[in-house]
Amino acid sequence: MSVPSVYRAAQATAAGGPFEIVERAVAQPGPGHVRVAVDACGICHSDALFVDAALPGVRFPVVPGHEIAGRIAELGEGTQNAWQVGDRVAVGWFGGSCGHCTPCRRGDFMVCVNLKVPGWAYDGGYAESVTVPADALARIPDALAAADAAPIGCAGVTTYNGLRRSAARPGDLVAVLGIGGLGHLGVQYAAAMGFETVAIARGAAKADFAQELGAHHYVDSTADTGVADALQALGGARVVLATAANSAAITATVEGLAPRGELVVIGADAEPLGISPNQLLMSGKVVRGHPSGTAQDVQETLAFSALHGIRPMTETVPLEGAEEAYRKMLSGAARFRMVLTTA
Repeated sequence: MSVPSVYRAAQATAAGGPFEIVERAVAQPGPGHVRVAVDACGICHSDALFVDAALPGVRFPVVPGHEIAGRIAELGEGTQNAWQVGDRVAVGWFGGSCGHCTPCRRGDFMVCVNLKVPGWAYDGGYAESVTVPADALARIPDALAAADAAPIGCAGVTTYNGLRRSAARPGDLVAVLGIGGLGHLGVQYAAAMGFETVAIARGAAKADFAQELGAHHYVDSTADTGVADALQALGGARVVLATAANSAAITATVEGLAPRGELVVIGADAEPLGISPNQLLMSGKVVRGHPSGTAQDVQETLAFSALHGIRPMTETVPLEGAEEAYRKMLSGAARFRMVLTTA
């Protein structure tokens, strides 16, 4: 197989963008790394953290993208035993770990102090090619198209892991707050895991959509009943998976938890939660933040999705449309997942 000399990438040269399409030289992967020919890359709202330089250490030009699906194009030294050229792989928010910090030494790689997020630690997947550490790779099942696999590397694994690592067991009442980019996957996973699934969103019009996703119950958060009372009328939630990026909406679910119920927060909002200690103490409730998932977690999420027919709802755009697609995501006009594709 001939190796191309250049590849195209969508980069932002200053904070806030815009994106421009440039050509970059293809470099051979170093030891422990592989070069991936990108087929698809999801546009995640957290990409704005890097494009806007909202996190320390961001260097411009920035090529974001941490929802990558593609094929291995080249192998670096030390990767040949585990991987082969042509293997279909995904890379998510977990883009590799340092292996030597305290969390890594405990085997908790997802909270590595030096976590390597694509688009931050190294160029991400808004490109035709990306070079990544081999420990970031997850295998994509044949049943999943690249455009479906890409968002599962972040949005999918975050919701799937948030549920499977929660206190809920099959048959328990589990509520998913929000049925947008994260939540529409969360409802599908919850139903497939055997939970009595409640979808919570704004407006009565979304009830049919929630049912299509597999929800057994729908709660309109704008109704006079109130979210907490609606959940208690169903017996109280063992777990609420909060995917909505709205602290007030998340707070409103706490009183809907059953005794020793668990609030799992994956929706990001800078505003504080309005929860008092008294709401937690007597009933033994738990509030827990949940990060994404390791490469193995991504691989297991991909396999579960393929087995149960779970797919993200996506809108695909060619790489040269990165600027338009990114702005559409930021504006909220894209209700679910925007995905860049390379031909």
